[in-house]
Amino acid sequence: MSNLKTIVRGAYDIQKNRIQTGNRLVGNFKAKLGQAPSEKEDTIDNDGQKILADLRRSHRLLTEGVASFPRQSTFKGDEVISDYTELCLVDNYLELETQEKNHFKRLGNILKGYPIYSEFLEGVRGVGPAMAGVILSEIDITKAEYPSSLHKYAGLDVAGDGQGRSRKKEHLEESDYIDKDGVIQTKKGITFNPFLKTKLVGVLGSSFVKQPADKCKYRKVYDDYKHRLEHMDAHKEKSKGHRHNMAVRYMIKIFLIDLYNEWRSLEGLPVAPTYNEAKLGKVHKIAA
Repeated sequence: MSNLKTIVRGAYDIQKNRIQTGNRLVGNFKAKLGQAPSEKEDTIDNDGQKILADLRRSHRLLTEGVASFPRQSTFKGDEVISDYTELCLVDNYLELETQEKNHFKRLGNILKGYPIYSEFLEGVRGVGPAMAGVILSEIDITKAEYPSSLHKYAGLDVAGDGQGRSRKKEHLEESDYIDKDGVIQTKKGITFNPFLKTKLVGVLGSSFVKQPADKCKYRKVYDDYKHRLEHMDAHKEKSKGHRHNMAVRYMIKIFLIDLYNEWRSLEGLPVAPTYNEAKLGKVHKIAA
């Protein structure tokens, strides 16, 4: 899986570079229009997307039908891209956009060789090749003895204080490591994969919530759990945002249980019941 991980991380590196370049580009044109720049760095906001759409159209009009990229001496701008430097900046952004698309397209072709993708993930609405690539490259299913093993690795378990796992000092746990002199030392650190947690909760969670409930099992899981929270005395005083985050976290945990069952079965590995199934007799059904 190391080669797959390199490809996936490389794709996200290109995406991150493209987003940062896009935000700088948008910032330049906002300044040109006398507007304040966006404060976001990891995403491009709606205003930014509209500006980029205008820039794409202008770039296409200024470069279509031209055998090679226009020279500065012959360049004539329009009301959107008015000088040659702006044209070059937009062209650089579009090249990154093309690289990103091609990288993720190749990733989709590679994933078809993995049974868990073709037999399960490809059919889950809301899971695209990029997210499937993260899952396959970041998770070693042979090490996940129980469904809770996946929850802990993804940072979705509960810490000793009863709160959801985080980077807080009280949530760090001790682990052994060998220092440069070959001596076993102990250090405190996080217990989960932060890259995986960010993609599962922040990206996949948002993707599931955007799906129609009648076509995506996990959107229905989210709706039902959030409804339960809204009618529980213990959670009524929580903000809507807090209940939303709790519902997303629960939804992703259910998805990981389904992933665990399907993946371990495909690999011929023992499949352990969840705590609720083993101890409380509550049977969790695998996604259809």
